[in-house]
Amino acid sequence: MKKIIFLSFLMVSLFSCKISDDTPNFYYEAQPVVSATLPDSFQFGETYEITMTYMKPSGCHVYNNLYYDVDLNQRDIAIVTVVFPDEDCEEIAEEEEVSFNFKVNNTGIYTFRFWQGPDDNGVDTYLVVEVPVEE
Repeated sequence: MKKIIFLSFLMVSLFSCKISDDTPNFYYEAQPVVSATLPDSFQFGETYEITMTYMKPSGCHVYNNLYYDVDLNQRDIAIVTVVFPDEDCEEIAEEEEVSFNFKVNNTGIYTFRFWQGPDDNGVDTYLVVEVPVEE
């Protein structure tokens, strides 16, 4: 009896599933940072809003998140968008701002490297901003 119930359930499950090709088509793409706004110095233990500007290439590009890599007091940051290539989107090339909160947990100098895309040789370039911490 258990086998019949299991086989019945399996058959219903297999035939009731519809495999659809309506799956969304998207991919992630890093966008170069045009500019960044940071204070001239940090106070230890305080939190600061860091704002970045990037060029949104089209209406198919939607801000998703930040790529954020930490190595001691160095931060590598890039803006990540989701691109929906099947949408009917116009090229807009407009500036957008995004920001994040940064808590100062170390002393010394923080080095922020904002990704600005590859150069003519394919080597990544960065907008480098150093901010000292005052105790």
